[in-house]
Amino acid sequence: MAIALEHAGYRVFATGRSIATADLPKTIVRINCDHRDDAATFRAFETIAAEAGSLDILANCAWGGYERMIEDGRFTWPTPFWEQPLHRWESMFDGGVRAAFVCSAQAAKLMIPQKRGLIVSLGFWSADKYFGNAIYGVAKAATNKLTSDMAHELRVHGISTITLYPGLVRTEAVLEAARSGAFDLSNSESPEFIGRVIAALASDPKLPSRSGETIVAAALARELGIVDIDGKSPIPISPASL
Repeated sequence: MAIALEHAGYRVFATGRSIATADLPKTIVRINCDHRDDAATFRAFETIAAEAGSLDILANCAWGGYERMIEDGRFTWPTPFWEQPLHRWESMFDGGVRAAFVCSAQAAKLMIPQKRGLIVSLGFWSADKYFGNAIYGVAKAATNKLTSDMAHELRVHGISTITLYPGLVRTEAVLEAARSGAFDLSNSESPEFIGRVIAALASDPKLPSRSGETIVAAALARELGIVDIDGKSPIPISPASL
């Protein structure tokens, strides 16, 4: 996402626990940050304010809960809620939902004086559909509701908030799993694709009317004429194909 936004002409600040070793262009400003630590998040936004003075786009993509799927030889991801390990709740809500909330609050403080801005969070477009496990469903529903309610409060300030639902993204972990046959990559998306969609969304005249919505990224890309880095147009995921 950082690379795609940089290619679109933005000055990008990228945050993360291992951002110092990430393969990124030298022009992207790296800020070491564990978004489970609110103080670290505050410091990251202080750096952005000091160096840039303003903020146009926030892309919330920090997420937890995919760690330790196998415990004591057992795949616990799809187990019923009464058998779910509590660390999964903590990872998804502290590393995901809370991180998005804290970052959005800090971003809003920079965007409100300029009367413009876009806050994007990655989510799941159909939170009422059961998928994976109960904790995952609750966390994704919370992200969607956060977007909706922030839109209500930010609309008067000219700031828009959107939840984008990506398809199968070719991250390092997905590529490794695909080599073992776990994933079919024929309709997958590059990590840069979602950044391209965000850049197009930021300049879309319809953005204010979309604020508060949860949108399938591939569907929005087709509407806005955006293709992936390989020139392909990913097929939007639907409830039937999920």
